[in-house]
Order: sequence, then structure tokens, then C-alpha cells
Amino acid sequence: MKETFTTTVQVQGGGESKAQAFADALSQVQRVVLGQSGKVLLRIEPADLRVLSAERRARTERFLFLFLPRERVRYTVALEVTVNVTAIDAERVAFAAASDNKRRG
Repeated sequence: MKETFTTTVQVQGGGESKAQAFADALSQVQRVVLGQSGKVLLRIEPADLRVLSAERRARTERFLFLFLPRERVRYTVALEVTVNVTAIDAERVAFAAASDNKRRG
């Protein structure tokens, strides 16, 4: 019923700082693993992380195209994360039929 397996997922994220970009990418790991396995997840534990790409994009904004220039920076990362997953296979659990004969009053 309970099983442990290892899988590798690729996720991407972005933000206005390096930490936000990594946090955005890592927050997607659970959703991707859930979509791949279709099982009830108990624990997802990162085992390894590899950076596939990391980019910094900078552009200068100006108020009314002329005044108050400021530089806006956006970081993006693509990661390959290897995770150890502990899950329950709900398909292997035998559910018994129960009748509800009591009336609620």
C-alpha cells in the first residue's frame, strides 16, 4: 500500500530576485509529481538539484519615456529536481461498501 520511489522532474520559475526565481520553480515540484504519479502523496523529499538554465534580464523603464529612469531585473531558472516520493496507492486499497440506514433527525 505505501511505496517509495524516486523520480526526476523539470520545473521553471521566475521572479524579481534570484531567491524568488528559485522559490517559484521549487513550489511547482509537488504539482508536477502529483500530475505524473496520480497517487496520494505523503512526502516529497528533494534528493538532488541541477540548474539547466539561469537567465538575468534587465531593462530600463522611464516615466513618460523621459524622466526617472530605473532598471527592472527579472531572473528565470529552469531546474531538474530529483525527488524521493513516499505515496499511497489508493487503487490497491479495498474499500468495503457501507450502508447508511440511520435517519438523521
